[in-house]
Amino acid sequence: MIITATGQNDGLTKTADAIRACDAVAIVTEADLTSFDGVEAVAAAVKNTGRPLAAAALNAGVDVGGHFVGGTDLAAELSMIQLNIASQVHLTKRLLPDMVERAAGRLLYTASISGTMPTPFEAVYGGTKAFLISFVEAIKEETKDSGVSFTLLLPGEVDTNFWHRAGMDTSTLGLGEKAAPTKVAKEGYDAMNAGRERVVAGKAGSKVIGRVLNNVLPDSKKAASHATGAEPGSGVA
Repeated sequence: MIITATGQNDGLTKTADAIRACDAVAIVTEADLTSFDGVEAVAAAVKNTGRPLAAAALNAGVDVGGHFVGGTDLAAELSMIQLNIASQVHLTKRLLPDMVERAAGRLLYTASISGTMPTPFEAVYGGTKAFLISFVEAIKEETKDSGVSFTLLLPGEVDTNFWHRAGMDTSTLGLGEKAAPTKVAKEGYDAMNAGRERVVAGKAGSKVIGRVLNNVLPDSKKAASHATGAEPGSGVA
């Protein structure tokens, strides 16, 4: 199994150790997927195994939250586009042809529930995920009956540092428990193995409402929402 991240970090090391504890081979490839060369390095690592690739989880992604006008950084948004869009297209271009030639293979893409609707205060992020959903659906149609399956994982609110890093932390808004990352990952893995086309995981409604609350409401109303235990996300599909 090949795993990759930008530079050596505790998460990458722990993941490799967990894989090896199951008597599986873990090949760690440090690569910056916002760069052309970084994606090529991952593709080369796959080829260098000398074995056909059975499945791939294209999971890399970041978020940049805030007001588009005067609230977010252009350089950060362009870097996000490179990671969330360009690297996904690039890797698919390198991995899919061999799968189609063998008439076998599975691809799992981590998109987002944000890609299915307009996402104020995540305007560029939501756009990247909408692109990914459209791209995967189109390639799936082009390669139908090829023997390759495509699965889109659409998480909502998941209990990781993802939202905190994006400046979109909703943990104090009383929106209920976030989904465990291991649970979401298993749902995606199971869906891929079953050949399902889409799976929605996590707290979709709470995420959408929480994002708006975190950026629009004054602090007093945020505190009131938390104090009353209100569930503003209820009833949102």
